[in-house]
Amino acid sequence: MRTLTARVALVYLALRAVSALLLVLASHDQAVMPDWTGPTVEPLDMTVLWDGSWYRHIAEHGYPHVLPVDGATGRVAQNAWAFYPVFPLLSRMLMSATGLGFPIVASSLSLVCGLGAAVIMARLLSDRLGDRVALATVAVWGAYPAAVALQIAYTEAIAMLVLCALLWALMKQNWLATGALALLLGVTRPIAVPVAVVVAAMLWLRWRRRATDPIDAGEYAAGAFALVASAVGAVAWPLIAWQVTGSRTAYTDTMAAWRMGGRIEPFKPWLGMSQWAFRGLEGADVYGPVALAGLVTTIVVLTCGPWATRLGPELRVWCLAYPAYLAVVLDPFTSIFRYAIPLFPLVAVVLGGGWLDRPARWLWTRTAVLVAVGVVGQILWIWKLLVFVPPSDYPP
Repeated sequence: MRTLTARVALVYLALRAVSALLLVLASHDQAVMPDWTGPTVEPLDMTVLWDGSWYRHIAEHGYPHVLPVDGATGRVAQNAWAFYPVFPLLSRMLMSATGLGFPIVASSLSLVCGLGAAVIMARLLSDRLGDRVALATVAVWGAYPAAVALQIAYTEAIAMLVLCALLWALMKQNWLATGALALLLGVTRPIAVPVAVVVAAMLWLRWRRRATDPIDAGEYAAGAFALVASAVGAVAWPLIAWQVTGSRTAYTDTMAAWRMGGRIEPFKPWLGMSQWAFRGLEGADVYGPVALAGLVTTIVVLTCGPWATRLGPELRVWCLAYPAYLAVVLDPFTSIFRYAIPLFPLVAVVLGGGWLDRPARWLWTRTAVLVAVGVVGQILWIWKLLVFVPPSDYPP
C-alpha cells in the first residue's frame, strides 16, 4: 500500500507541476485587475482570480454582519456569505503563523489538500477496484481540465479531501468518523446535502442486513450520530449566516444574488442553458433538451450499469445524489466543469475498472489518452475561463 501511495503522490504532483507551468505561462496574458492583482501580474496572482478574490477577502476581513443591498434592485448584493469558511479561515491561521501572504498560503494549502485527497481516493478505490485502477483513476482525475482548481485559492481541494475521507469511512461503516466528517464538510463546501442522502441510504442498507448481521447498541448509537450529524451539516452554514446577520434567509438571498433574475429556481435554468448552448443553430429549442436528457441518461447508465458494480453502493449513490443536487440548486454555466470534480468514481467506470467479473481492458492506453485529452483541456480551461478578459468574461 505504501508503494501505491508513493506512485499516486508522484503522478499527482507531476500533473500539478504541468498545471503550474500552464498558470505561469497564462500570467503573461492576464490583464492587470486592481482588485485581483498588483500593478503587474505575477504567476501567484493567477491563484486569486475570480472566487479566489472572495476567499482572500474573507481571510483578511471576515464576513459582514450586515448584508449589503443593491441600491438599484433593493435585493441582497453579492457578498462573502456565499463562500464557506473552513478554507479562508484556515488560510488566515497559516498566514498569521508564517507571516506569508494569502496567495502563497492558499495555493500551498490547496496543493497539500489535493495531494491528500488523491492519496485517500486511491486507497478507497483500491479496496474495491485494485491498485492499478485506483492509480489510473487518480491520474485521469488529476489531469481533468478543471483540476487546475485543486492548486489555486478555491475550495475544491480541501472539499475533496474531506469528501474522500468521508466516503472511505462510509465504506468501512465507521459511523462516528462519517458523522464528524459530515459536520466538517458542512462548513467546507456546499455539498453536504447529497452527502446526507448517501449517509441515509447506507444506514438504511445496513439496517436491512440486521437479520444476518446484527446491530448492537453501540452501532445503533453511532449510526444515529452519523444520521443527525449529516443532517446538521447540510444546514449548518445557512444557520450560521442567520445567527450572525440576523436574517433567516441570509444565505439563500446571498446565493440568489449570483442567479439570473435574482432568484433560485430548481431545474428550470438547466433547460434554458441547454437551449443557450445551441443558440447558433436552428432548432436549439429541440437540441438543447435532447442534449440535456442525454447527459442525464449518461450519468445514470454509467452509474447503474454492470460496468459500475465494483464501485459499491456508497460511490454509486454519490454519483446519483450529487448531480441531482446540482440540478436543484445550480444555475449551470461554465463553472459546471469545476463542479464535476467530485464525480471521480465515474472515471474508474470509464476506464473499465468497475466490472465485477472482468479486469479493466486496455487500462493504460485509456489512461494515457484521457490524461493527454485532460491536459489539452486544462489549456483551454485556463485561457478561456480562468484568464479574465475585461470588462467581463465567462467564470471558471
